[in-house]
Amino acid sequence: MRYFLYIFFAISTSIVFFACRKDKADYTPTPYQLNIPSHFPDMIIPADNPMTVEGVELGRFLFYEKQLSGDNSMNCASCHMPQQSFSDVNQYSVGIDGVFGNRQSMALINLGWENYFFWDGRKTTLESQIIEPVLNPIEMHQSWKDAIHKLNADVTYRNRFFKAFGEEGVDSIKAAKAIAQFIRTMISSESKYDVMYKFENNLSLTSSEQALLSTIDLDEWAGYDLFKSLNGADCFHCHNGPLMRVKKFSNNGLDATFSDLGRGGVTQNPEEYGKFKVTTLRNIAFTAPYMHDGRFASLDQVIEHYSSGIHMSPTIDPLIEYANQGGVQLDAQEKYLLKKFLLTLSDYNFINNPSFKDPN
Repeated sequence: MRYFLYIFFAISTSIVFFACRKDKADYTPTPYQLNIPSHFPDMIIPADNPMTVEGVELGRFLFYEKQLSGDNSMNCASCHMPQQSFSDVNQYSVGIDGVFGNRQSMALINLGWENYFFWDGRKTTLESQIIEPVLNPIEMHQSWKDAIHKLNADVTYRNRFFKAFGEEGVDSIKAAKAIAQFIRTMISSESKYDVMYKFENNLSLTSSEQALLSTIDLDEWAGYDLFKSLNGADCFHCHNGPLMRVKKFSNNGLDATFSDLGRGGVTQNPEEYGKFKVTTLRNIAFTAPYMHDGRFASLDQVIEHYSSGIHMSPTIDPLIEYANQGGVQLDAQEKYLLKKFLLTLSDYNFINNPSFKDPN
């Protein structure tokens, strides 16, 4: 009798096991419907990383997962803080070994429209950029093999990876793809500036945007005009449109000689020495300190740099038209108006969006 019970149990267990495996093998992730703002260009999603509801959810957990660091003390949000528009309040971020980097952590805003990543553009996909901080000895300082070993030991993560990609297996490529999916959802488009941009381009406004339009004062409009004026602040060459940046690398006159070659250090092209990625001005009020090396602690210092602190060098951006006189020479009232406009780029819905917060 005991023998027959054993056989019955073995057969029953096998049926349940294979039935479960069949269910898992047939799982299909749910396509994610990305909400692109009406005044934004289309976002190109990589064919090998289609967005799914489960992938975005996994990416969100991984973004806040400290097991990706060697001593389980650091996650992506350690250097990309939500309240700072996913940037760092420190001039240089500190890794798990107490070692400082030499560049300011970049804000994670609207990265789904970018083609180059890091200040020097050394990575050309969001997925490849995400791989690097885990490996970097002055950041999270851990092999992906060890990171994946930790994640694979957690049945919850194994299930999340399975649901995100419709197949078994946890690896660094899938982890990077999931984090990239999450970051592509991090779209900032609900500032006063968005309303100003849509209004001046005769684009339709929602009722809430109409209400916000009525709160924009004359100084903010005057600052916007100054921002765009060739004879004013002359910012529009590098920062314009709904994304508030152009896709280029620029030497913006920070130094006459370079301790950091920037883009030139990647390409080894002397004509690109001292050039760095032009970043968005969105949420600039939240992302201090500023520039690739975090040298400016305040917006006032940034404005003063472009007004009177430009340094000439062989690779200076030719679109900085008043570089030879040190800058655009704004007076006190113009500086005030320009700052008023820059503050209209603040998107409080973005930094407070619960979908971007730690899910734990």
